Amino acid sequence: MEITTVQQLVELYGSPRETSLAKEIDHLNADYAAFVKASPFILLATIGPDGTDCSPKGDAPGFVDILDDRTLAIPDRPGNNRIDNLKNIINDGRASVLFLIPGVGETLRVNGRARISAEPDLLARFAVDGKLPKTVILLAIDSVYFHCAKSIMRSKLWDPAGHVERSSLPSAGQILKNIVNGFDGEAYDQELPERARKSLY
Repeated sequence: MEITTVQQLVELYGSPRETSLAKEIDHLNADYAAFVKASPFILLATIGPDGTDCSPKGDAPGFVDILDDRTLAIPDRPGNNRIDNLKNIINDGRASVLFLIPGVGETLRVNGRARISAEPDLLARFAVDGKLPKTVILLAIDSVYFHCAKSIMRSKLWDPAGHVERSSLPSAGQILKNIVNGFDGEAYDQELPERARKSLY
């Protein structure tokens, strides 16, 4: 049976616990700010006229700066230049960020409205070895809440015993070789570590 109405969902799942609703607030309090400051990795989700995008972003813990209790600043470091999420932000602005912290089961979600800044003083706040991000994403917070640890517990995400050997999966070069005719996947893989090192910032 396909579920097609909200009423069907409510009947199937029932009402949320009171604490599930109470934990959602419209700003960063001290507890939620602690998660932002400890996180070295986020997933940024956006929506635009061509669909949705969910992009990973990572850096040293606390790389997402708290400008105030209702505003986050996220540096956009060098990547593949697809800029899918940036284009979505220009067209729509709705965005969500999921903060992950290695070894911690709970995650933090922030929903809000994003805009893009290239203001020099703001970029300078995120300089690493003299290198600036091209832009900074400013997220005006609408809601903040934590997710319980169940999904992390079920996946055993932080359990080293469950970690996958990278060699058991296709390499980046192999993936591209199988998609792009004539692509030299072996050379790509050989050059990748040094290229990545030089372009981190």
